[in-house]
Amino acid sequence: MIDNLPPIKVFAGTKSQYMAKEICRELGCELGKMNIQYFADGEFEVSFEESIRGCEVYLVQSTFPNSDNLMELLLMIDAAKRASAASIIAVMPYFGWARQDRKDKPRVSIAAKLVANLLTTAGVDRVIAMDLHADQIQGFFDIPVDHLYASSVFIPYIQSLNLKDLVIASPDVGGAKRANSYAKYLNVPLVLCHKQRAKANVVATMTVIGDVRDKDVILVDDMVDTAGTITKAADLMMQSGARSVRALCSHAIMSDPASERVDNSALVEIMFTNSIPFTKSCHKVTILSVARLFADTIRRVHTHESISSQYLIK
Repeated sequence: MIDNLPPIKVFAGTKSQYMAKEICRELGCELGKMNIQYFADGEFEVSFEESIRGCEVYLVQSTFPNSDNLMELLLMIDAAKRASAASIIAVMPYFGWARQDRKDKPRVSIAAKLVANLLTTAGVDRVIAMDLHADQIQGFFDIPVDHLYASSVFIPYIQSLNLKDLVIASPDVGGAKRANSYAKYLNVPLVLCHKQRAKANVVATMTVIGDVRDKDVILVDDMVDTAGTITKAADLMMQSGARSVRALCSHAIMSDPASERVDNSALVEIMFTNSIPFTKSCHKVTILSVARLFADTIRRVHTHESISSQYLIK
């Protein structure tokens, strides 16, 4: 049966080459040859430099800003469709524009839905993403979405730290479900932070709900942008009597001045996956690879096996 399956070919956009190479090492295959030609005005053209006719094509690209990464992925999908690929799967370790997942005030766009529409219209057959900002984004697609969780990488690392009195915390009420999943799996208490924003990326006030005195706290979130929330929460935990504070976040957006804030904060360490390339200098950052997680998922999707056995928590 497996011998009749179409061959796998893996390609990558410009900014996700590092991830695709790791995935290919795990799969034991070569990264496909692709060319992106730039015009003088910044426009670019995507072309596959090998035949993909009848192949199962996996396109690895995180769509973090700038928008060229998303546009590259859309052109890759379109080129693969026109080159007669049997199926096209977008592998998006970081699904960008996901924070705009609803109308939270009048006359705003829902960018996550728009991106879903663009990918589908371009011709993608399936999406593999990790730790979406909101679970409901899966429902924006009318094609299969495999939603992976970085917990399979983070939890073994947390356990290796051998923290004496561990407490899991969420830096805001919106992330309570995610943090609660970690707390339940590790069988430790859950603490919440309640924050009020003055405007986007600016936290006005924050309070701790729960006991952290003499505890080793790990803050859980899906992404860190300017690090205002996570560092404010860490400092507040220490002021409330915590023994130590760490953070784990799936996606290291880390816009300036995030690195400076983290280094100057009460955080002992902040753990990220390599869903986004982290190129800045920050002494407290630890990067954990999710290449094996994605390679295993690709392998299971190709052979029509269940991927739910990879989930430690959901």
